[in-house]
Order: sequence, then C-alpha cells, then structure tokens
Amino acid sequence: MRSEIESSGQKARSFIEEARRAQIVASAIEVIAESGFAAASLAQIAKHAGISKGVISYHFAGKDELMEEVVNQVYTAIGEHVLAEMEGAESATDLLRTYILSVTAHMRAHRTQLRALGEIFYNLRTADGQPHYGIKANEETYAALERIYLAGQASGEFRQFDVRVMAVTMSSAVDNMFGYWVTYPDHDLDAHARELADLFERAVKNEDRAED
Repeated sequence: MRSEIESSGQKARSFIEEARRAQIVASAIEVIAESGFAAASLAQIAKHAGISKGVISYHFAGKDELMEEVVNQVYTAIGEHVLAEMEGAESATDLLRTYILSVTAHMRAHRTQLRALGEIFYNLRTADGQPHYGIKANEETYAALERIYLAGQASGEFRQFDVRVMAVTMSSAVDNMFGYWVTYPDHDLDAHARELADLFERAVKNEDRAED
C-alpha cells in the first residue's frame, strides 16, 4: 500500500486535490498559449478555470511552481505515450524511428501544450535571471537517447559514434522541428518527422554490417 506520506514529507494528495491541480494546469496551458507567458497571471488563469485566485494559491506557492507543474505534467504525458509506442520494437532502429514519430504524433494532437511549453521555456527565469529550463533540463532526454544508441552499437546495428553528441543533435533537431511548426502552422509536421527519422537512421547505420 502506498504510504500516506510522500517522499517530500507532505501528506499524499487526495483524488479531489489532484483533480483540482489538473484543472488549474489545464487552464494555465490554455491561457499561456493564447495570451503569452507575461499575460498569464494567476488571476487570469483562475478566471479561465472558473475559480478564485485563492484556490490556485492553496495548491501552488506561486506562478513559478505552477509553471513547473505544467512542464512536469506535459512531459509525463509525452513519456507515457512514447514508451507505450515503443513496446514491441524489435531493433534499435525501430526504437529510434518510433521515438521521433511518436513524440511528433503526440505533440501534433496537443499543439496548445506545445505553444505553452515554448512560452515557459523562453520566459521562466531563476532568481538570478538565468533560464529555468536550460540545457541541463534536457539531461533525461539525452540519457534516454543514449541508451538507444548504445543498444544499437552493442548489437552491431549502429556504427560507433559519440552518443552524447548524437543525443544533443537529435534532441535539438526535434525541438526545432516543433518550433518551426508553431511558427508555420501549415507546415507538414508528419512529413518533417519522417524526413528526420530517415536522416538519423542513415546517420547511425552501420554500413559495414549492411554490406555483409
């Protein structure tokens, strides 16, 4: 049975509390995507949610904490979708292609979330004015991609290369694909993703093995 006390020492939230937090996060996403980060005050988010600002303050210490929860919930949903799509993949190449195509499929269905993430990443700052979500925030993504590359290299499916360099490059390419799509809504996102998958498949392929 799950403990009543979370690792942070706080009492586990009830179903009603979790539902309220989810409602607040959903409204925050809508307001940020429509009005921008600066205009997305707690008062505006509360109005959108049909609750008082005090209700938000009960669940979140402030705007920064709410923004962190938005990112956490969106990334959790992305991760769950990608992992589900990866189940049954028979090769590292399948995993690589599935990663790119499944992330794309999820975000295509959640464009508002993508716009909100972009606003948060660009505008949320630490106390000393540095970006809250900088390069270090991508560490989990880099590590996940590295595991795919290492598996492919171990099987001989992929050539030898620096897995960190490839992870940074691929992650940046995916991020820029989404940024381009947000700027140019008519852009064919699915076609872009397929081209990207083809490009990275060719980049990691072990040509010596292919000739055997």
